[in-house]
Amino acid sequence: MSDWSVPREGGCRCGRVRLKVTKPPLMTMACHCTGCQKMSSSAFSLSAAIPADGFEVSGETVIGGLHGEVSRHHFCGWCMTWLFTRIEGIDWFVNLRPTMLDDTAGIAPFIETFTCEKLPFAQTGAVHSFERFAPNEAIEGLMADYAGWRG
Repeated sequence: MSDWSVPREGGCRCGRVRLKVTKPPLMTMACHCTGCQKMSSSAFSLSAAIPADGFEVSGETVIGGLHGEVSRHHFCGWCMTWLFTRIEGIDWFVNLRPTMLDDTAGIAPFIETFTCEKLPFAQTGAVHSFERFAPNEAIEGLMADYAGWRG
């Protein structure tokens, strides 16, 4: 895995919500779906899958984005910064927006998803690309590969 020393801290733009990461990510990702493009106001969103027991939040978050039953996108209620996402039924990791960290070393995406919606100019340098999500049966192998990646 690329340079991921822990602990790391970070927070939203206004500082009302602070984050602490005490375990390195299981994998880093870029998502090119149009939903992430709109929520991030960019060509793609970045994520780091942080083990849930290595992630702490201080301050209040609000749910934004689609307000769906599957994905819960957490934002600062004051500055509306998109901080992290929790996925219903998957409680072992949190998808952190790694640009929220004070130290952003090692946030390069290892995989990219939803390349079927990718903007033509968007380049991430990801090692693996998937037209939609990575297949479930590939996740364990991808995490093992990421653990040895020096990005």
